[in-house]
Amino acid sequence: MEQGFIKVAAVTPKIRVADPAYNAGVICERLEEACKNGAKIIVFPELCITGYTCGDLFLQEILLREASAQLLCIAERTRGKDALVMVGLPLEREGRLYNVAAVLRDGEILGMVPKANIPSYAEFYEGRHFAEGNAEPVPFSFMGKSVPFGTNILFTCETLHGLTVGCEICEDLWVADAPAVNHALKGATVIANLSASNETIGKDEYRELLVKSVSARLLCGYVYASAGEGESTQDLVFGGHNLIAENGTILAQVKRFTCETLYGDIDVWKLLADRRRMGTFGKEPEAAYVKVPFRLEVAETDLQRSFPALPFVPGDAEKRRKRCEEILSIQSYGLKKRYEHTGAKTAVLGISGGLDSTLALLVTVRAFDLLGLDRGAIVAVTMPCFGTTDRTYENACLLARTLGATLEEVDIKEAVTVHFGDIGQDMANHDVTYENGQARERTQVLMDIANRVGGLVIGTGDMSELALGWATYNGDHMSMYGVNAGVPKTLVRHLVQYYADTCDDKALADVLLDVLDTPVSPELLPPVDGTISQRTEDLVGPYELHDFFLYYMLRCGYSPAKVYRVAKLAFQGLYEDGTILKWLKTFYRRFFAQQFKRSCLPDGPKVGSVALSPRGDLRMPSDASGRLWLDEAERLGQG
Repeated sequence: MEQGFIKVAAVTPKIRVADPAYNAGVICERLEEACKNGAKIIVFPELCITGYTCGDLFLQEILLREASAQLLCIAERTRGKDALVMVGLPLEREGRLYNVAAVLRDGEILGMVPKANIPSYAEFYEGRHFAEGNAEPVPFSFMGKSVPFGTNILFTCETLHGLTVGCEICEDLWVADAPAVNHALKGATVIANLSASNETIGKDEYRELLVKSVSARLLCGYVYASAGEGESTQDLVFGGHNLIAENGTILAQVKRFTCETLYGDIDVWKLLADRRRMGTFGKEPEAAYVKVPFRLEVAETDLQRSFPALPFVPGDAEKRRKRCEEILSIQSYGLKKRYEHTGAKTAVLGISGGLDSTLALLVTVRAFDLLGLDRGAIVAVTMPCFGTTDRTYENACLLARTLGATLEEVDIKEAVTVHFGDIGQDMANHDVTYENGQARERTQVLMDIANRVGGLVIGTGDMSELALGWATYNGDHMSMYGVNAGVPKTLVRHLVQYYADTCDDKALADVLLDVLDTPVSPELLPPVDGTISQRTEDLVGPYELHDFFLYYMLRCGYSPAKVYRVAKLAFQGLYEDGTILKWLKTFYRRFFAQQFKRSCLPDGPKVGSVALSPRGDLRMPSDASGRLWLDEAERLGQG
């Protein structure tokens, strides 16, 4: 539970129809197993104490009486166990029969939640036996104790901030006005669904779609436990299709027809961060609710969920190809609109033979093709200086020629040398002035050429560089439209790879592949033996780590300690813990110190869920203190 993670379980026991004592036994066995595996919220299927398929036997008092008695036995088995448990049974109240979820904790029945929507169509005839549940909770005397009875009951954990659990039953998920909507608007972050959904062809896909959709719209975790083997097969078959979702993503699901217990780790604090971020989440409902408190022991959850090391890059090859095509379209159509608005007919951009400028040139070519403009109006400027190597220079020239752009070379060595003389900079002193002077000279050249030809300077810097402030202020930091501003470095590589894989020009593919094979470098220091001497990732750290930190900080709202925890899982075997921590501290230090560069960014298109534009996603003061984040990062190395 530390850092907001909660382990949940969806359990499908193999039952016997109309045998509550037997069913209670197997329920308790599976309950013990789930508790031993660390589950804190345990959900059993609808009517599982009796079985869903009892038919008119539900009208027999002996069955109802035994079901209630066995519920007490199950409740007693929860005593001393650190879990909130939900189990289904038929229950009579004031002469009417209800399909109920009983919520149990440490030997007590905390509440009874009746099914709100009773299906009586197709293969379902629940209306023959069950009444619709009341929304507003009322006191209900059960076995000598009073418990709240109604759909509008939420169970609030006093020991884990933000963990509030709501409950609905099977059909409640499938209707337009699902109880979960009001539950979530009233504060529920986890919804449990006790279900008995039979299998028909294709129903599993629709069921999965519903669970994903509800968890996405309600920004919640969703635990769906369904009836399985042991139910009557007189007319129907039940597959035990258990699912666990979080904000539109299926965290886990079982193979149907197995009666397996499904486990998942829901990140409650991430859900809270999503709700804080989305101001349109919704108004609190007027319906009356009862909130029942409970407590769980605070301990570190043994995480089983995975955290992709490259959160910006889809792991599936087909999805990755689709994502790359979509991003290239967003970038090129964004630039296309800028040209339509300004009436400009030419483009100017610096090409270095590196990944970022290569991607910017590819995007510009796409935009010009969409506009029907001659590619020759794209002026690709190579500006060799003290750190330029033959490899990057030749790739830059070859790339421009292959794409049909106009190549222009401006050797800036003499201009920079004169400038250094003017300001008294020692040429032998390879400090920040030495490096930034070259970057600013290049930007001046580009801006002036753009004025000469009546074009726009296309920015090449990517989002990862902006996050770290790895750009020269008023140097490569500046342009007239930054096409890569929303693209992280780890994704830039895949976009160029995608272009190489899908283009019909072998010469173009060959140069793109060589660009991909070139170390990332600003090339501002003299080469050693003709090879690049300055590698960016040696100076600021691996971009795959920084992109990971950026995603989980901004998109998920994680603190440094939580980022570090999941980073160790994601990069296990790739980086030592000390290496991760070292660069994590660098990330937070640079992120807060360099906001002033992001505060005056040129225009550029957002492409993903994380963006740094000061006009959109990140309205952050340039002089905000990073002490809280940096202090927590420092403490991580002291334990």
